[in-house]
Amino acid sequence: MTEAIKKEKGNAEESEITNSEKPSKLKEFIRILKFIGFSISAGVIEIVTFTLLNELVGWPYWPCYLIALVLSVLWNFTFNRKFTFKSANNVPIAMLKVAAYYVVFTPATTLLGNFLAESVGLNEYLVTGINMALNLSTEYLFQRFVVFRGSIDTNIKKKKDNEKETINNKEEIVNE
Repeated sequence: MTEAIKKEKGNAEESEITNSEKPSKLKEFIRILKFIGFSISAGVIEIVTFTLLNELVGWPYWPCYLIALVLSVLWNFTFNRKFTFKSANNVPIAMLKVAAYYVVFTPATTLLGNFLAESVGLNEYLVTGINMALNLSTEYLFQRFVVFRGSIDTNIKKKKDNEKETINNKEEIVNE
């Protein structure tokens, strides 16, 4: 076995030990910051979509909110799965879990938002902002502890396993 292969194998084993440790407080704090960052970008998509529909089309509150929410959810899920939670779990199952969250969240906030905007007379943008803040806090908890529970950082582990397999294949070729 060559020295380079031995060194690569040693590095892969050290990384495996590090990945199996419980996430540190700093790592979780960074994960929360990433989630907030992606949620802000999703919020921009939501508010721009809502504004365009509300101002240019002139629809009532609920269809503007609903369309804007769906677009932001698709954006947010995609980026948080890949970069925040680094999950390698089954995408359709993860999406179904997120859909289950929105089966509850969407009607509640659509009805409440419509009531506040149309009946109470609150500003549509204020109502949308309240819904977005509620969405940010509850969705992080749901994704962290339900959707990606048990699969956080598995994309990193999968990548390391592939690297380890490549190293083992190199060893087999050298030994032949």
